[in-house]
Formats: sequence, C-alpha cells, structure tokens
Amino acid sequence: MTDGLDRERHVCRFLDSIKDDAAELYLLGDILDYWYEYKYVVPRGYIRFLGKLAELADAGVKLTWVTGNHDVWLFDYLRDQLNMTVLKGHTVIETQGKRLLIAHGDDVGVQPAMYRFTRWCFYNKVCQWLYAGVHPRWTYPIATGWSNENRTHRDPEQQRAVSERALERLVDFSRDYHVKHPDVEAFIYGHIHIARILNDSAMPPVVFLGEWISLCSYVVLDADGNFALKFFGQ
Repeated sequence: MTDGLDRERHVCRFLDSIKDDAAELYLLGDILDYWYEYKYVVPRGYIRFLGKLAELADAGVKLTWVTGNHDVWLFDYLRDQLNMTVLKGHTVIETQGKRLLIAHGDDVGVQPAMYRFTRWCFYNKVCQWLYAGVHPRWTYPIATGWSNENRTHRDPEQQRAVSERALERLVDFSRDYHVKHPDVEAFIYGHIHIARILNDSAMPPVVFLGEWISLCSYVVLDADGNFALKFFGQ
C-alpha cells in the first residue's frame, strides 16, 4: 500500500477486527509519521485512525502509546481525550500475568553520538518550547520532508543491513538487561521494521513488531502468556 489514505483505512479495519476481543492495545511508537501537539491545535490528518482509537477507548480497551522518534511530541491531547497512557522511553509493565519491557527501541543500547544529540534536542523542554513558537506552516513541511528523506535515501539492501544491526543492538541490550533484571519475562520493540520473535534458552523472548508500510504485522499476547506474530490481511 503506497497511498496514505488506503493505509489508514487498512489500519482502521484492523482496529475494527480486534475491538471485541482485545483487552489492551499497545502502540510502540512511530505510529504517525510526524506529530507535533501544540497547546490549542493538533496536526491535520489521521482523523479515521484517531476516531477508531476513540471507539476502542469507549468500549473499554486500555490504550498505551510509547512514543517513537517520529511521534515523540505526543503530550496530553490524546492522553486526555482517549484516557490513554503515554510513555516516553523503555518501561517495564505487567500484563496478562507477565512482566515485560516495552520500548520503541530508539532509546536503548549503544547509539551514534549524533543520534543521541538529536534525540536529546527532541526531548528537551527548551527546544520544544522554541519549536512550538515557530508557525506550523514552516515546521510541518520541514519535519515531514526530513522524515521522508530519512525513510527513502537508502536502497532496500542498505535498509535491511541497518535494521539487522539495530536488531543485534536491541538483543544485546535485552541480554544485558536480563542479567540485572531476571524478573523481566520478555522484551517488546518496534522501530526497526523487522517482524520476528527470537527465542533463546539463555534469555526471555525478544519480540520485534515489524511495521505497517508493507508487512502489517502485530503481536498478540494470549491469556496463556504466549506470543504470536500475525500479519493482518494475509
């Protein structure tokens, strides 16, 4: 799917498909390509998707959104409107009788210095205040243009290589974290666009959720505490 509206409708069909069975929905970042939440206005677009989240919230589904590097500036609007939990960075939660570490994945492990500096700027309150003072007619095209450039400047082989290196970084982090926190029973990540569940007898499962540009992948944790990787529409 290449058209944004078609993709949004496909995501909405998925949300419709789970509304009668899901107890909780976790969104692990980069759900929106760009989002900056001003005090009195919200960005244009995403209306069908946000409406479906509202339906789930009204039906009693617990919503949790872990911000990623594209939707980092999620503040209090969706939190308050949808009674949604908004988390920044990696967090340990308890659900379905399991203790899990969930994260977008851009804030753990060894990262290049420039990426760490950029991420610091994104989360810095002064930088956010200065950015909010610039009219959206200027910030929106700059931010979306930068996002598109980051997503399209590599060929598929380069992107796969980058993703596999990021996967190794996240596995290394999970292994080290498990040594210090053996009570964590699984690690769940987004960010790297790989859909995979890694099982190693020496550590808990490491789950990579994939993406919704082409894979349309997601993971279900059932009542028995088992993870299942699924692909919507396939």
